[in-house]
Formats: sequence, structure tokens, C-alpha cells
Amino acid sequence: MSATPAGAPMLVSVVTTTYNRPDALRTVLDALAVQDDPRFEVLVADDGSRGDTQAMLAAFASGAPRAPGMERLVHAWHPDDGFRAAAARNMAVAASRGEYLVFLDGDCVPRPDFVSRHRALAERGYMVTGSRVLMSPELTADVLAGRIDGPLARRPLSWWIGQRLRRRANKALPLLRFPDSPLRRYRSVAWRRVKSCNLAIWRDDYAAVDGFDESFVGWGHEDADLVLRLARHGVKRKGGAFSTEVLHLWHRENPRGNESENRARVEARFGSGQVVASVGLSAHPAAGEALRVLVGG
Repeated sequence: MSATPAGAPMLVSVVTTTYNRPDALRTVLDALAVQDDPRFEVLVADDGSRGDTQAMLAAFASGAPRAPGMERLVHAWHPDDGFRAAAARNMAVAASRGEYLVFLDGDCVPRPDFVSRHRALAERGYMVTGSRVLMSPELTADVLAGRIDGPLARRPLSWWIGQRLRRRANKALPLLRFPDSPLRRYRSVAWRRVKSCNLAIWRDDYAAVDGFDESFVGWGHEDADLVLRLARHGVKRKGGAFSTEVLHLWHRENPRGNESENRARVEARFGSGQVVASVGLSAHPAAGEALRVLVGG
């Protein structure tokens, strides 16, 4: 992490996971390239994608116009060894420089004020948990094929209401914008319904619990485990609904063979008192990882 220059806004690190879906990732990067936030960086946490993702990133870095606030773009890659999203996120965080971490998936398209909205909700002692609008396979295909008039993230609420009525999106009203208020603060930290595709944490809190626990194997509940350990560390929860909503491109569900086992592990940790990850952020950088700085120093 680098120190914030005197008088400058803090640097926000947007950590974006991906795996072999360069078309979706390009849509997300295009939306990040028009953010209205004054100072942020993007770290692509790549869980072992093939070379077409690297080629897309190189093309984006060399040709796409970028918002003045985007200071860095970094591609963090490790070999494909099964579903290791927790390790990919930790790898990217280890390469980041920001004081505040915003986690985003590489198939979740942010609206132009996504980063600035997270910045506005940032409060010491709290994490912010956001949500998503789920798009249908048909709407997703139209987006990726360029059949939508203009950038998806700039579509007005009325357009999304139309998509909801046509059953091409699961909701629309959460795209309304409400300011920060005490009503956003949860009375207690519940680990259910937490989504790492839209989650913000102060970097020092993340480091204190050693980040995501990489001992969780396969899909499921590593995000709930992180929130539970953060709560034990004393971090409270704020809701990011009606402020930070992202637009989730449809995909087939990942294999969930370990879901029940991972859920049981989280439930067992209620009584364990564990705060620090079994294998976490401190394990990085690690052998086999590759970092490419595509924009910035």
C-alpha cells in the first residue's frame, strides 16, 4: 500500500475476479473506465484464465479511453488449479495500493458512480455489503453482442423497469439512489446473503483477519466466512442497497459439489472463535503468480 499524498482523496482498490470470460470482463472494464470517482485502481484477480483474457487486457490498456481517476490497471494471474477465487482475490490485494478495497466480479457491470458511491458509504469500523441485478440469458446475450443502445451501465431506471416487466431482469427499483444514513447500519452482522461480487472493506481490517480463507475448496461461502471473521474482529456491517447495485451478466452456475461442506464449515466456526484465515493474504505473493502492470506505475 502506498501513502496518500497530502490533500488527495484516498486511493480505492477495485479487485475484480475473472476466469475465462474475456467478453464479460471487457464489459466490466469498459464500465470501470468511465467511473466518476477521483482516484481508484483496478486489479484483475485472474483464477487461471487462458491467453485470450491476457490479449483482451492488453488491447483494453492500449486502446480504450479511461477516466482520469483510474490510476492503475494490474493483471494478477495464478495457474488454473480448480476454483481458487479466494486465493486470486488475496493475490490481487497483495499487489494493490489502496486504503479501501472494493470487491467486484468480472461479470458484474458497475454503474458510473459505483466507486464513488462506495467511497461515500465508507466508514471506519464498517464493511459495506451490496447486491446485484440479475440479467436473463437473453439480455446478457444482447449486451455481449452489442445489441444494446449505448453503454449498459448508463441505461436509465425506466429502461430497467421495462426489462423487469419483460422478465429480462429480476429487479429494477434497487437502482434508485438513496444517501448514506444510520438506517444502513445493521444491528448485528449476519453472514447470510453476503455477496463478494459487491463488497467493500478497509484494507487494514482485511489484513487483520488475513483476508479470504483459501482453505475453502470449490465454490461457496468463503465470502460468508470472511464476514464472520471480520465481525469477530469488531467490524460492523452497512447495507449498500439503493446505492451500489451492480448489473450481473448471466452465466451457468459453477459446480457446487463442495457447497454443503463449505456451509457446514462456516456454521462450525460460529463456536470456534477463529478470526484469522487458515491460509490467507499473508501467503502472497506466492510461487507461480504473475503480475502485469498495464496502466500506471
